[in-house]
Amino acid sequence: MSLATTYRILQSMADTGEVDVLRNAEGEAIYRRCEAEHHHHHLVCRSCGAAVELEAPAIEQWADDTAAEHGFTDVDHTVEITGICGNCARESR
Repeated sequence: MSLATTYRILQSMADTGEVDVLRNAEGEAIYRRCEAEHHHHHLVCRSCGAAVELEAPAIEQWADDTAAEHGFTDVDHTVEITGICGNCARESR
């Protein structure tokens, strides 16, 4: 299978919500399949790339309230919180 075919398949999976698409610091696409099948957010390690899936009802409410205050409807959002995970922090000491 060619690399172009692989990326077409990944993009198709992203279009249907089967995988998430992130961009690294260089702007390259990173594809990630999540365990949760519903809307959620992520805490991502900038060093190793480890990700934790987060439920964040307070963010959902804030996004809805903020959109409504500004007259927006049919709103969607993505939240990625980045940092250094505990394992990477311990290894760097």
